[in-house]
Amino acid sequence: MRVEALAEAGASVCRYRAVIAWLAHLFTAAGAILAFLATLAAIERDYRLAFFWLGLQIIVDAVDGVLARALRVSERTPHFDGAKLDDIVDYLAYVFVPALIVWQAAIVPEGWALGVAGAMLLSSAYGFNRADAKTADHFFTGFPSYWNLVVFYLMVSGWSPGANAAVLLLLAVLVFVPIRYVYPSRTPILQWQTNALGVLWGVLLLAMLWQFPAVSRSLFLVSLVFPIYYVALSLVLHARTASRPRT
Repeated sequence: MRVEALAEAGASVCRYRAVIAWLAHLFTAAGAILAFLATLAAIERDYRLAFFWLGLQIIVDAVDGVLARALRVSERTPHFDGAKLDDIVDYLAYVFVPALIVWQAAIVPEGWALGVAGAMLLSSAYGFNRADAKTADHFFTGFPSYWNLVVFYLMVSGWSPGANAAVLLLLAVLVFVPIRYVYPSRTPILQWQTNALGVLWGVLLLAMLWQFPAVSRSLFLVSLVFPIYYVALSLVLHARTASRPRT
């Protein structure tokens, strides 16, 4: 009887852990709903609301991977690919919706919108599916398709449509260039500092969203500190790795 009771208790624990793992997957999948709401807002040209939904999805994306690893969901739902689910949601929120906003909001020259949006969609389709998109030592390879953030910045920057198009096309090209970019939640080097600065940056982005579309220039400029830090750190670490002798 005691053996049977222990076996039943063990089975109950396994079922409980499986349910928790599925809830973690559901949390990731909720990002698709947020991307859908952002799409509806973009179609209505309510870009502030669209970026609000995209901002919530960034929070989900920042948390779900840590949660999945803590709950060991890959072990408890081995027949379900949570990484693929995460990539699908990320493509919707980080690529598709920002491309729609570019097409809808006229931030690039007239007649260029479809071409620029297409460059974003196609380059990131490649970037998401390259075998080394996320390296074994936890870096992104190529520009990591942060289109939602780039488009938000372009909409508040006051730059000309031509300059906006040039930035977006340059970044589309950089998707193919195998520079290693920091994966904030996983790259071990300066991880604590990077994430602490990222949280402060997130607060600044919320303030910018509150003011959107008339963001104060000083707030805009201060908010650029973290993107500059991120790019500089990525380039330094990439150069350090590239300079190591091959064995």
